[in-house]
Amino acid sequence: MARHHGPVLLDTNAILECFRVGSWRALSSGYGVETVEDCVTETQTGFQRRRAELQIDAAHLVATLQAVHPVTDAERAVVAVRAPDIALDVGERSLWAHALTRNDAWVLCGPDKASLRFGVRLGLKDRLIALETLLGDAGHRPKEALKLAYTTKWLEKVLGELFISEGLGRS
Repeated sequence: MARHHGPVLLDTNAILECFRVGSWRALSSGYGVETVEDCVTETQTGFQRRRAELQIDAAHLVATLQAVHPVTDAERAVVAVRAPDIALDVGERSLWAHALTRNDAWVLCGPDKASLRFGVRLGLKDRLIALETLLGDAGHRPKEALKLAYTTKWLEKVLGELFISEGLGRS
């Protein structure tokens, strides 16, 4: 796959992992990184239990994002109706709600299996991308290894499994 040039939509977990491995600057300067308000809020929850180096300054985060999108209840309802059996957390539901309103060449980065299942079910598997792929394409290799769920190999494996479990691999 060629390097992505459109918007990159990040979920909370991808943001946290990027900060954890010290790669936020590389990612946010290499791509038009965007998220939704709920994901920014989620980066601040649980901060009391995080080590000091893992705490994210909300003002810095927002300043380094290309955009932080508000999401309406009506937009979230579209996600609930499209896949009522998939339990997405608030940030993921809002991120997908926003993504479904767009008509540009966005990709979504987030390792949650429910979120990935939602993307596969809606035929958007090709818009799902691993953090490792984004960082590599931006010419950055983190000094600390990414957790497994942020790797390209893991994403490809899980997407294949979800594709089959959703019954999309049958002819």
